[in-house]
Amino acid sequence: MALRNPVFNNRAFSEERDYDQRESMTIAGAAGKALVLTVLLILSAAYTWYLFNKGEDIRTYMIVGMIGSLVIALPTTFFPKIAPVTAPLYVIVNGLALGGLSAMVETVYPGIALNAVLITVGILFFMLLLYATRIVRVTPGLAMGIMLCTLAIAFVYLINFVLSFFGMSVPYIHDTGWIGIGISIFVVIVATANLLLDFRTIEESAQAGMPKYMEWYGAFGLMVTVIWMYVEILRLLSKLASRD
Repeated sequence: MALRNPVFNNRAFSEERDYDQRESMTIAGAAGKALVLTVLLILSAAYTWYLFNKGEDIRTYMIVGMIGSLVIALPTTFFPKIAPVTAPLYVIVNGLALGGLSAMVETVYPGIALNAVLITVGILFFMLLLYATRIVRVTPGLAMGIMLCTLAIAFVYLINFVLSFFGMSVPYIHDTGWIGIGISIFVVIVATANLLLDFRTIEESAQAGMPKYMEWYGAFGLMVTVIWMYVEILRLLSKLASRD
């Protein structure tokens, strides 16, 4: 079985091979759904950005965004049929948190949010080009390496989250020194590499003739990676800016 981005549940994809539908998933369809989700994400983020710059308290929006995105993402990962509903909800609530986060960082480092967006978009299309032209091929070894690194990062972040309740954190993870910057660069590279797994999963799923609603599921997984990549790039740029 092909190795995928952990967001794309292997069991969920394999089970969807048995269906009775007239329409099948296409790559173009998944791309269209990803575009719709991107627009919703931007609109949602723009809303909390606007509220923050008006001087309003956006903490509630950010809390709802962070908790809501997690609550929505978990069932979507395991139940693809709900993706047409939950994928748009996921990017909307996530956008609330992203908009607020970006606006707050922007007040400290003007221009950083736009730079993070441009870098994220640039990386996305560059990786798509590398994948489409087969300059980079997703071998089983590469896929396994990406997955192991992703799971390791998730484990460290989980530990850091638990430690935060006790006023502690994983050493160097938030440090603005070269070790902290190196950690951020590594995480950005891993997040970027996950795009390759997303592209391959969408392509192979379309070739397998999976049902139409799997386009939303594929787009959802891709957006999870893009959002993660943006946050990590924003974190990296913040660390670099703090050294000036």
